Amino acid sequence: MRRRIGFLLPRYSQRSTSCWPLVVQAVADLGAEIEIIHPLARPLELSTLQVRHDLYVLRKLSGLALSLAGALHELGATILNSYPATAAVHDKIVAAGILQTAGLPTPATYCASSPDDLAPLLDAGPLVIKPYDGAGGHHVHIVRDPTELASVPRQSREPVFAQRYHPPQGPDRKIYAIGRRLFGVQKVFPRRTEAEKHGEPFMPTPELRDIALRCGRAFGIDLYGVDIIESEGKPYVVDVSSLPGFKGVPDAPRLLAQHICAAAERAARGQPVMPDRATLLSESLP
Repeated sequence: MRRRIGFLLPRYSQRSTSCWPLVVQAVADLGAEIEIIHPLARPLELSTLQVRHDLYVLRKLSGLALSLAGALHELGATILNSYPATAAVHDKIVAAGILQTAGLPTPATYCASSPDDLAPLLDAGPLVIKPYDGAGGHHVHIVRDPTELASVPRQSREPVFAQRYHPPQGPDRKIYAIGRRLFGVQKVFPRRTEAEKHGEPFMPTPELRDIALRCGRAFGIDLYGVDIIESEGKPYVVDVSSLPGFKGVPDAPRLLAQHICAAAERAARGQPVMPDRATLLSESLP
């Protein structure tokens, strides 16, 4: 039987270099029946929303797509990654709490109502200020003094998220997970060219592999990316992303399509798409 898979995606332009349109095609080539749930083709009467697919793939992590995923979750849909996990990853304040509770190495992390409230923290060194619900390294500011802090754009009605800045030694380490398979890609920051976005492959050390797998267990996800910087010989997890772009991962569309189709098969049989979070956390114990 052909498995039905619905995709909640961003709106890609014809010039997009994202691998996800290729993933959708590869899933169809594997025999699945696919439907693009988001972007919407027309206004949706919410009372007509039903679970029509064995599996939903949530790539778009904000706005209407995330809200639709939440509504589908309440109707009992199986979503990859799950809606609660995706929502937690998307909110950096929530994500930081999960990472810290799991004992993962993160910079000192702060939230505030206004950037001005962070001024006393600059006495201990620079800060990195990021949108609490941002992704892709956009609108990130390194702040070293009150003058730089004053230049950070004010976002109305949004919390301020900041981390202690640790000068990185070399490029950022991005580790992508497709199930239990990990792929290391070194990337400079900020990334301007397409080549810089793809980065250079590297073999993660056992320590970095352990950190990446623990991040997945902490959120209960298995398609994700972890951003790690190394400073003064110590690794720090500075971001986790759900269903990222996987740029720099060899043969990513095929690997992702196989993973998605296998998850849809399990969902159709009534089996868990992946072990629940409690099971994953217990597996991490010595």
